[in-house]
Amino acid sequence: MNEAQNHPLYSTDRENLDRLIGHDSPESIDFVELSRLIIRYQDFNGADDLNSDMEKLLKKWGLNREKLEEITRKIWSDGFRPTSSPSPENVGSGFDTSDSTQP
Repeated sequence: MNEAQNHPLYSTDRENLDRLIGHDSPESIDFVELSRLIIRYQDFNGADDLNSDMEKLLKKWGLNREKLEEITRKIWSDGFRPTSSPSPENVGSGFDTSDSTQP
């Protein structure tokens, strides 16, 4: 049986998606955020409302998934890094593996 699941980041992702829906002229970080959400939920059994809203947002912005991927690839290749954006929702992107106690 394929019962719908609840994603542990659903509420945060719902807020982020609602924020994106309010943007008529997306910026680089908005494209990256939508792409990240699409990847997170593309094979997830649940959160159908998020997937539906992401498809609607693609249409609102005049994109399909292939064009979004092309745009985000360019953004990343131009040097975008999550820590360079002011978004506080970046989780796990700035992890520093160095040990500051080592000389």
